[in-house]
Amino acid sequence: MYLERLSITEATHHASRYFFIASAALVAGGMNAVAGGGSFFSFPALMGLGLPPVNANATNTVALWPGQIASIVAFRSEYRAVRRLLLPSIVSTCIGGVAGALLLLFTNQGVFLNLVPWLLLFATVLFAAGSPIQQWIRRTHPAAVAAEKQNISPAAYVWLTIVSIYVGYFGAGAGFLFITLFTLYGLTSLNQVNALKVVCTSVANGVAVITFIVAGAVYWKECLIMILFSIAGSYVGASYSRRLNPVLLRWVIIATGLILSAYYFWK
Repeated sequence: MYLERLSITEATHHASRYFFIASAALVAGGMNAVAGGGSFFSFPALMGLGLPPVNANATNTVALWPGQIASIVAFRSEYRAVRRLLLPSIVSTCIGGVAGALLLLFTNQGVFLNLVPWLLLFATVLFAAGSPIQQWIRRTHPAAVAAEKQNISPAAYVWLTIVSIYVGYFGAGAGFLFITLFTLYGLTSLNQVNALKVVCTSVANGVAVITFIVAGAVYWKECLIMILFSIAGSYVGASYSRRLNPVLLRWVIIATGLILSAYYFWK
């Protein structure tokens, strides 16, 4: 009788654990499809399940990466305009993404745990700055006068590598760093900037994903559940995006980031 009760308790525990992570992945996928910021929900959920912080971050990166691939197809017409920038941008992001992933793997679990509130706060600030940055781009670089710029300063690729290190290490909110970087170095079309941002983010996360898998840093049970439900969340979010208030969602995500940052600072 005791063993039967114990098995029922364990089954209930596992069921509630997987329901929790599935719900977090569903929300994360939906948020990424509508406004971004999904990692603010999925990464703390993995931490809440008791995964070591480095492994939680690695698992979160692998779980959410498949949802980014679909975004590449959406900008296929813009890639022709920046085709000469693609190869050096991809090389820079590959280098940075691998470096950031290795830096994470060689970070002590306790040290990374102490960095978590700072990383969450930094990511929240980046996310909050994203909308003003895009509005500034629209005002100062209208797409109507966009040129097919095929060269940027070599210094841009150095900064691109640095930003990609952050993507491989943690990555939340890094898309707006890419937007700012390409805009400051002369790209005038918001569509072209977004296209390069999607490529760079996907590539930097992609090489980080490979690094984490090879290193055995991924918790696969949680990861596979998150992959399935984040894809489902992305589909639902994209389907209902027109009915949702993006401004309200952004403030919900920003508030969530600040609350989580404060919680981990306190903890």
